[in-house]
Amino acid sequence: MIETSGVIEKEQGNGFYLVTLEQPAGHQCLCRAAGKLTKFRIKRLAGDKVLVEISPYDLTRGRITYRERNVGATGPRPGGNRPGGPRRR
Repeated sequence: MIETSGVIEKEQGNGFYLVTLEQPAGHQCLCRAAGKLTKFRIKRLAGDKVLVEISPYDLTRGRITYRERNVGATGPRPGGNRPGGPRRR
């Protein structure tokens, strides 16, 4: 497998993403998320930097194996981890 980094350009639907790779420069491939990303429900949005595995036999398809963390993030969201705030008891 060829492993390279790239940026998600857009979501194509049905679990596929169009990713622009850094090496070779500007090459685009259609990628799907690996099992661990799906299992742990890691969100993937346009603009995220990701690691992609590409088969040497078909350079137009790949698998997203890792999503890099946002450098500018300030930490956890205020009010807990849930969208509506902390859970009340």
